[in-house]
Amino acid sequence: MITLTANAVQELKALLVQKGASEESGLRLGVQRGGCAGLQYTMQVAAQTEGDEVIEQDGVRVFLSADSLEHLRGCNIDYSNDLSDAGFKIVNPNAARSCGCGTSFEAKEEGIEPSYDPALNGTNCS
Repeated sequence: MITLTANAVQELKALLVQKGASEESGLRLGVQRGGCAGLQYTMQVAAQTEGDEVIEQDGVRVFLSADSLEHLRGCNIDYSNDLSDAGFKIVNPNAARSCGCGTSFEAKEEGIEPSYDPALNGTNCS
């Protein structure tokens, strides 16, 4: 199950209004190969597609594609208003480690402890 903080719900509602999204729209959250840690999050305002898992909370929807579910189960979505780094933030229990930018992560592998990688300090993020 994915949860959203009150800040994330408020900002998602505002984003949907700003984008002129239909009532069927929500936040599409996915994972794809890339980023400086191996996997990166994708987010966009979109409608539900066939096969999506739908999370509804406090009047907003999050759509998760089937191929991203294993990497997203148990995540918490927050919204930060920091001056230098505002935006949706994902706290992911399935990540062994995350890049300093917060948009890229390495998936946990059972029985393997990740080693420190200085390349993931956020200076190589694009």
